Amino acid sequence: MANEKESITLEDEKVYDKVLLDNLLVNNHIDEFRDEFLSMHTYEQSEYFEDSDEDIRQRIFEVLSPEEVADFFEQLEIDEDEYEALFDTMDANYASKILEDMSYDNAVDIMNQLSKQKTVSLLTLMKREDAKEIKALLHYDEDTAGGIMTTEYISLKATMPVKEALIHVKEQAPNAETIYVIFTVNDDKQLAGVLSLRDLIVAENDAYIEDIMSERVISANAADDQEDVAQKMRDYDFIAMPVVDYQDHLLGIITIDDILDVMDEEASEDYSRLAGVSDVDATNDSVIKTARKRLPWLIILTFLGMITATILGSFEDTLSKVALLAAFIPIISGMSGNSGTQSLAVSVRNISTGEIDEQSKFKVALRETGSGFLSGLVCAILLFIIIMVLYGQPILATIVGSSLTIAMTVGTLVGSMIPLVMNKLKIDPAVASGPFITTINDIVSMLIYFGLATSFMSYLT
Repeated sequence: MANEKESITLEDEKVYDKVLLDNLLVNNHIDEFRDEFLSMHTYEQSEYFEDSDEDIRQRIFEVLSPEEVADFFEQLEIDEDEYEALFDTMDANYASKILEDMSYDNAVDIMNQLSKQKTVSLLTLMKREDAKEIKALLHYDEDTAGGIMTTEYISLKATMPVKEALIHVKEQAPNAETIYVIFTVNDDKQLAGVLSLRDLIVAENDAYIEDIMSERVISANAADDQEDVAQKMRDYDFIAMPVVDYQDHLLGIITIDDILDVMDEEASEDYSRLAGVSDVDATNDSVIKTARKRLPWLIILTFLGMITATILGSFEDTLSKVALLAAFIPIISGMSGNSGTQSLAVSVRNISTGEIDEQSKFKVALRETGSGFLSGLVCAILLFIIIMVLYGQPILATIVGSSLTIAMTVGTLVGSMIPLVMNKLKIDPAVASGPFITTINDIVSMLIYFGLATSFMSYLT
């Protein structure tokens, strides 16, 4: 029996817990359910809630307080359009109390997904102080530093004695998102410095904050793009960053958990664009919704594909004279597209991680082009040998091998340069999606292939 228990996988254990919790709720064993549910980590609680149907969710709201629900609502990972339906099933007073008990930035993230009418109603039912803080954050765009910051932080006046500061930190700690990094302000509430909790604890009681703080502070402006903020926090290994206005007044802080969410969001967005879809498909999306997300790019690619078809049609005489040329179209276009997509992925990654600057752009393009040429040359030699063995036609083998080398060289150059050009034009380079690059390289590779074949037609026939 012990061995059987040890062999249970995490997934099995999760299913077992869900069945147990469902049974406790359905059979009205409220105390047992609360003991079992509240002993779980908030992430596990959120998973159970996400996997539950509407009836079970309603029972959860009945047996848990708004404060207890708020704890795992911070961890919820449901589709944005689900929040409206979820809050429709809740009592308005209960819902407003949940949002009150959440950290302000997470409450704002949820309220941004709700209709304006519902948002106003919930704000009206909240305590005045909480509603005021949330309203202030709702004014910022979602994808900016102001949109992801929280106003639940601890700040100290630079002129405050350490002994008094310790008391202040202790009083404010329960409501603060983090206490490990503390920012200081001057009398005008402008950002003045930063210190760690350790600095504060080990300092002499009669010292002043301005004596132990560091005046070298890296901050973000409220209007800064969240991706730029994430990059900055990653570069400096921060767990928290202050957010200021144009006059350096401290408005709030951004913590590492919010930045991890931003990185995940931006990575998903870039991945979907590289795949040629408007957004990553959710598992519960309908057929129509999934198609609507994918159709825009596919329609564009259809028109681009017509260019390739037109090129092939213009070389109809060449194909009719040497039909064997058609056999190598998929190889040349496919290899050109693949090498371009690889180069595209490298360039987009370098841009998104900040590893490429103005001076290194030419170097990166040159390296990728050289890599494409070398790879194309090796593949061309192998293809040359295969054609000679199978067909015994050296001219055809030379044309196919040369076309492959040139097409892969140009493909890598296009794949590396298009993201750099788009980034220069302040366009997200991820929109230079894989299918888009592949289709462009199809056009280029066909022009190269049939251009060479037509030029050497007399030798082929």
